[in-house]
Amino acid sequence: MISVSEATAIVLSHSIETGVEEVSIQEACGRVLKETVRADRDFPPFNRITMDGIALAHEYWLKGQRTFAIEGIQAAGQQQKRLTTPNACLEVMTGAMLPEGADTVIPYESLEIKEGNAYIKAEKIEKGESIHYQGADAHRDDELLPPGIKISPAEVALIAAVGKKKITVAAFPKTAIVSTGDELVPVDLIPLPYQIRRSNSYALQAALRELNCSADVFHLPDQPEILDAEVKKILQHYSLVIFSGGVSKGRYDYIPQTLEQNGIQKRFHRVSQRPGKPIWFGTSSRHVVFALPGNPVSTYMCFYRYIRPWLMKSLGIEAPAQQVVLAQNFSFKPALTYFLQVKVKNEMSQLKAYPLAGDGSGDFANLKDVDGFIELPAEVTDFKAGQVFRYYPFRS
Repeated sequence: MISVSEATAIVLSHSIETGVEEVSIQEACGRVLKETVRADRDFPPFNRITMDGIALAHEYWLKGQRTFAIEGIQAAGQQQKRLTTPNACLEVMTGAMLPEGADTVIPYESLEIKEGNAYIKAEKIEKGESIHYQGADAHRDDELLPPGIKISPAEVALIAAVGKKKITVAAFPKTAIVSTGDELVPVDLIPLPYQIRRSNSYALQAALRELNCSADVFHLPDQPEILDAEVKKILQHYSLVIFSGGVSKGRYDYIPQTLEQNGIQKRFHRVSQRPGKPIWFGTSSRHVVFALPGNPVSTYMCFYRYIRPWLMKSLGIEAPAQQVVLAQNFSFKPALTYFLQVKVKNEMSQLKAYPLAGDGSGDFANLKDVDGFIELPAEVTDFKAGQVFRYYPFRS
C-alpha cells in the first residue's frame, strides 16, 4: 500500500498528450485553446466614439466658442463623415467612427440641444474625451490569446472578433465508464430488496461533463468470462477507462486480474487513505485506467482527488491549489490520509470548512450537503480549528 502523495505522483506522471481538434466558437467555451489567436486588424479598428453626444474640434472650445451648429449625425455602422465647417459639430453615437476634422466628444449630459445648435454647459473639456483610439487595445498581428488557456465567454468574444468561426482546442481522450456488480440495476427499474440502482456511473459521467469531456457508460456483471470479453472490447475503443466497483479483496472482485490479463500494467493497488483505499491504477501504451471502489463516496472522492487532476494536466489546464481553514476541532485515529467532507462558508473574507463526515463511504446522500473535502495527513490524529488544509471542491 502506498501513500496518497506517492499515488498522486504516479498518476500525474502518466498524463498524456490528448491531441487537438477543431470546434465551432459555439462549442469552444470551457475548452483549452491550442493555437495562437492574433488580431486580424487594429483593436479598435478606428477611432471609436464611446459616448452619445457631439464631436467637434477642441481648438474652437479653447478659443471660447460654446455654441456649435449641428451639421448632421454620425451613427454607428456608417462610413466616416467629416466636418464641412471646421467650427461646427456632428451628433455622434456610441460605437461610431470619429468624424474627420473632430478630435473631442462631448456627451449629451453636458449639452443643451436647441434649434439645430449644441450649447455646451460643461466648464472643462479635455481634448480627446470619449474617444477610444484606433489600436489602443491591440495592433494588427498582436497576440491576443496564447495556447494553453481555458476558454471563457470573454475569450469567445475575442475569437469571434477576429473572424474565426472555428478554433483549435485540446481534444479529450475517448472515455468509458464501467460499473460492475450484480446488485446494480438500471435507474428506471424498481430494485428488489437486495438490489440498488446504478448511480456511480452517472455521477462520474456528470463530473467529467463539467470539464466538457463526454463518456460512454457500460455495466458488466461479476462473471470473469463476461468481464474478460467485454473489457477486451472496451479497451479496443477507449483510451481512458474508469471502473467503479470490483477492485477490493472480495471473492467477486475480478477487475484487477481482468485488466492485467488484458495488457494493462498495474502501477499501484491500494492507497493509504480513507475513503477509497482499494483504488487501482494502471496503464498501457494506449490506455490509462482507473479502477475505483464501488462505494459511492469512495468513487466520488477518488475522481476529484486523482482523475480530475490527471485529466486537467493532460489537457494543459493549471489548477491552483485551494486552501481552507478548519472551522472546528476534528479527530481521526487510523494512520491513513483522511478525505474529510466539509461545508465551506465565507466568514470575514476567510473560507472556513465545517466537517460533515457522514456515515461512511456508502453514505452518498450526505454528498448533497457538502461542498468538497479537505485532505488530513496520516501522521496526525487531532486537528485543531484554525489549521489550514488543501481543499478539493465538488461545486464550482
